Amino acid sequence: MEMVNLTTRQQQIVDAALRIVARDGLPAASFRVLAAEVGCSLGAVQKAFPSRDALLAASFARLRERAVPLPAGEPGRPTLHAWLVELLLRLLPLDEERRAAQRQGDAFAQWALAQPSVAAAIAESDQHIRALLASLVRRARAEKEIPAHVDAASTAWALLALAQGSASQLLYSPEPEDEVRRRLNAAIGAMLR
Repeated sequence: MEMVNLTTRQQQIVDAALRIVARDGLPAASFRVLAAEVGCSLGAVQKAFPSRDALLAASFARLRERAVPLPAGEPGRPTLHAWLVELLLRLLPLDEERRAAQRQGDAFAQWALAQPSVAAAIAESDQHIRALLASLVRRARAEKEIPAHVDAASTAWALLALAQGSASQLLYSPEPEDEVRRRLNAAIGAMLR
């Protein structure tokens, strides 16, 4: 699912849709509510997007565009363990901006149950992340940073599950970053032993 070139009005509407999704959930992002949020007519929203599905597809693409960048420097350095902890701390909903992004991502994951193209895009993204993580685990094994028995594919799967599960839990039960860091250190350390 690629980002299409949007007009200024379409960008305003998509940004408003993402705000509404973060605040009130995907069902609340109706054309009427969007028109009020943007300060335009219902007809202007309908002209910008021929259907709600087209609007949501553009919103999903915009959300993916805004993904959090990897920690600075070479992936997996200075150690895989330290890099993974920093990566997850950047992704997890520990402030309002990341909580909003997590709520948006969760809403689109639910929409994916009925939208094969969104499901495929999410699955492709997850596969890409697991492939990157597995390659970093293999490199750390080859460099003797972690034991040879650590399975790259299983560890990558477990790391993504840890990230996604932690993100869900932190939405409804926020914790201080220091406590999250402590838990991530312990969990990731256990996976890499």
